[in-house]
Amino acid sequence: VEEAAVSLWNWTVTKHTSAVINDEQRAKLRFVACRLICLCEGSDPPEGTIRRQILMSMKTGKGWIDIGKASLADAFLENAVSSIEKLYAKLRKGSDGEADTHVHRADVEKSLFKVVSYQAESAVAQGDFQKAVMCVQRCKDMLMKLPKETCYLSILCYNFGVETYEWKRYEQSSFWLSQSYDIGKMDVKYSVGKEMQAKVLRLLATTYFEWDCSLYLDKALKAISLANQENLHPAGFFLKVKILLKSGASDEDISSALAEFMHLEMSLDFCLNTAKMLLEHGRESVGFDFLKSVPERFESSPDLGKITLLHIEFLLQNKRELLAKQKIEEVIIGHYTGKQLLPEALNQLHIILWDRAAKHYEEKSYSEALHWYNYSVSFYTPGQIDQNLAKLQRNMASCYLHLKQVDKAKEAIKEAERCDPNSIFTKFSVYKIAVMENNADKAVEAVIEMGKLAEKPLQHEDKLRVDKNTGSNLLSLAAQIALENDQQIVAIKALEYLSEHLQDCRQLFAALKCLIRLMLSKVMAENEEKSGTYVLIDTFSAAHKKLAESFTEEKFTGDMRILEAHWFRKVAWNLAVQFKDSPEKMRDFFVLSFKLSQFCPSDKAVLIAQKTCLLMAAAVDLEMGRQQVTPSEQTELFSQALQHLQTCKEIWKVLKLTGDFAKDPTDTLLLLYEFEARSKLNDPTLHNLMESVWEQPQIEIKTLEIIASLAMESPARYPVLCKKALKSALNLHRKQSVIDAVKFSKCLHSLINISLPTGLTDLDTCVLREVWDYFEDALSVVSSTDAYPEMEILWLMTRAWNTGIFQYTVGKYKEAEQWCGLGMRFLNHLGSLKKSYE
Repeated sequence: VEEAAVSLWNWTVTKHTSAVINDEQRAKLRFVACRLICLCEGSDPPEGTIRRQILMSMKTGKGWIDIGKASLADAFLENAVSSIEKLYAKLRKGSDGEADTHVHRADVEKSLFKVVSYQAESAVAQGDFQKAVMCVQRCKDMLMKLPKETCYLSILCYNFGVETYEWKRYEQSSFWLSQSYDIGKMDVKYSVGKEMQAKVLRLLATTYFEWDCSLYLDKALKAISLANQENLHPAGFFLKVKILLKSGASDEDISSALAEFMHLEMSLDFCLNTAKMLLEHGRESVGFDFLKSVPERFESSPDLGKITLLHIEFLLQNKRELLAKQKIEEVIIGHYTGKQLLPEALNQLHIILWDRAAKHYEEKSYSEALHWYNYSVSFYTPGQIDQNLAKLQRNMASCYLHLKQVDKAKEAIKEAERCDPNSIFTKFSVYKIAVMENNADKAVEAVIEMGKLAEKPLQHEDKLRVDKNTGSNLLSLAAQIALENDQQIVAIKALEYLSEHLQDCRQLFAALKCLIRLMLSKVMAENEEKSGTYVLIDTFSAAHKKLAESFTEEKFTGDMRILEAHWFRKVAWNLAVQFKDSPEKMRDFFVLSFKLSQFCPSDKAVLIAQKTCLLMAAAVDLEMGRQQVTPSEQTELFSQALQHLQTCKEIWKVLKLTGDFAKDPTDTLLLLYEFEARSKLNDPTLHNLMESVWEQPQIEIKTLEIIASLAMESPARYPVLCKKALKSALNLHRKQSVIDAVKFSKCLHSLINISLPTGLTDLDTCVLREVWDYFEDALSVVSSTDAYPEMEILWLMTRAWNTGIFQYTVGKYKEAEQWCGLGMRFLNHLGSLKKSYE
């Protein structure tokens, strides 16, 4: 077992050296090997076994500490202490004299020191401060005999100080750092050195400073003063000034602290940070004096401009604009006399100048803003092309516009266009000037260019840092400016482009509503303005499309969507009604109103509106189909009407469940519209449709007469259906308690016309018999009332007589005599015309 354990241990060492296993795997393997060794101890193990146990227990414990599992280390470290005690007892027992004992003791104490220091590490890692203090104290006591370990223990305490400082356990951190410093002083020969001691004291001063500056200020100052005595370092200088500033020390004290370090080698950035700290703490006098002394130390540095920039920044912060301007003017002179700032510093100066200009712009001090922008312009050479110069010129143009200096604004924008012609910001500036000058054509042209640029990904984003919604925001602003300046055409164009680019639903619907209101006033003012109507239709279509997508946007709730849908559907309805003299537009707006209503809850009011929209759309399509149009257009219109009717029928079914619609003519209209559409489309299902109609008991005479008329209206030709409808109508006329002779005569006239075609001589006997019955019907009604129209009686007489004549010409004398006789029976019922025909 012991051999296996040793073999495993050695394998672990070699594999870790060659990076085959990681730290955690090594700790686990050591753990196994060490446990196996402990099992092989026996009652009186030899010295070599004990030494091996000590080594393995120490390293296993340290391994667990190093991978952050300190709690697993404690048992092994305890075991190591126990084994050390066993070893010492064994060595003393077998020693020959005093000298041997001394050697053994030193050997054992060295191992014990190491184990106890590991126990201290484990205690700190587990947050057991008291145990850690006891372990370190024990190690300190052992330093008298092990002076070479002084450096190790001092650094160990410093590491404890760093750890607890990072955990913000300032009390513990200050203890460990003090211990580190004290231990470092114990033996000069084996000390950590002055630099390390100073480092410890600087962290100790920082700990006191951050722990409670008001309470431990003196301790912090004492620690940093000691650190600077040990080893002068820029960090120590900086910290001392920081502590003095916090303590509210006088300018003299701070100046003398600065003087202590003037001979130190410090970087320019370090000096700048010190000056910045002084100025930020309101020590202007000391800060500016220090800043003045810095250039002397860095005369040859190319970064010297940083000092000037800092000087300018703080002059501006302290509202010393005149002094700042002097400094800037010096820099401008230097720029043209060979003392240019480095590019980075120059960029920083531009930022300072622009910030100051922007501040004056916000305060509406436009002349002052221009002054600062002009400083920035001074650094550009004539003819230079630069993105930032374009932006600068645009900003200047804005100032000129506020000052009503339009010509100067135009010059600035020309310069901006030269530098960055494809910038949406430049086009926006051109637009503003055009609106100001009331140049609608140029403003529209600028808006179109802005719209095109808004579609492209914005270029030079690295410099402009523009938002992805910039295009939309500028177009929105453009629309607003146009409306404020009463330029509706320009505003409409801006809103058109804006509605194409807005992503935010609420903003989009606001823009669409605004566009619709503007277009309405324009269209109504110009009456039949075709392009305006198309824009209106497109706008409603855009609203419909967005309403269909809007449920994906969290901020746009369902209730908002319903409200928007109601607004758009109602306006579309009103437009449909207003366009009563333009069927196509009326139809389009009714269809749009229906589509938009589909985003509203299906209550009774909405269902009625939907039904009406579809009926009206179908009626318009049928009406347009009756006009002189091409066959293909006719087919399209009738098919479209049929689609509207099918949807309407479904809505009507649902609507009838909500109340009593006995007097509503929708059923009749649906029937007539569908019959007309199908008959004119030559739909083979027409006969099936009519089968259900004939069976309806409540069908009206008027409906049947219209069906008869439609059945023969070109391009429809359904004589069988026409006759059937007229027969049904005639039957209903007969069933009336008082027959309306005029209506009866018209119905009979149509039935005879369809049954007895004019000019045909070779007529079927059964057809003649059927038509004879109609004439007999007519005679019975004529005989019973004086209300039968005389012209209709004359027509009946003439048709009967002519039919007899046709029979005569083909040699059917008997039939001829019958029909001519029938005609003469009507003669007796004629009034004023009787004598003319006798």
